[in-house]
Amino acid sequence: MSEVVLELKNVETRYGQIYALRGINFQVKKGEIVALLGANGAGKSTTLKTISSLVPASAGQVLFMGQEITHEQPHSIVEMGVIHVPEGRMIFKELTVRENLELGSFTLKDNVERNRRMEKVFDKFPVLKERHKQMGGFLSGGEQQMLAIGRAMMTEPKVLMLDEPSMGLAPILVQTIMEIIRQINDEGTTVLLVEQNAKAALKMADRGYVLETGEIVMEGDASVLSQDESIVKAYLGE
Repeated sequence: MSEVVLELKNVETRYGQIYALRGINFQVKKGEIVALLGANGAGKSTTLKTISSLVPASAGQVLFMGQEITHEQPHSIVEMGVIHVPEGRMIFKELTVRENLELGSFTLKDNVERNRRMEKVFDKFPVLKERHKQMGGFLSGGEQQMLAIGRAMMTEPKVLMLDEPSMGLAPILVQTIMEIIRQINDEGTTVLLVEQNAKAALKMADRGYVLETGEIVMEGDASVLSQDESIVKAYLGE
């Protein structure tokens, strides 16, 4: 049985008096791609922010490799290897592509290792190598998403959490981004994926969870969820 790398136990998160997450439980095992599905406002982004400690959990536990990280500082969670690529990419538009990537390895003291990681990113995203001197703000939406993922890869994450990586992208670019996520997973990185394109997410994922108003209402193998009538009607547009 695969090792559980990330686990939420009865996690509740509130914004003031409003509950965003209501006692959710789930696991992500080593080497998996796990998809989090749900409508806008279901609590998907809040789940990732709670794991990252960007939004504090009001109850429950977040565990990484069996160690509780519920109340750790965000930078400590990054240093452990849990990396969050937020919705909207959040690149630094006034910095060059190379400078954005270098920020992904800010904890690294070894320049040789930093350059090795950057070449690895450039191998996966040749367009970033071509534009390494260009300001991030001048990249297209798809290129900015590649830069956000590339910056996360500079940390060599154990768990990569992606929030809506296909949002706003043309279908051909969605396919490219999904293929890259699959490659990253094949190379050994565990992935937790929040994705509006449920069909693409379930096609790629091993397992999935469905959130509704802050509660998990369904879970299972991705292949089973993709055939579930309620999932098909609600999220797959059929």
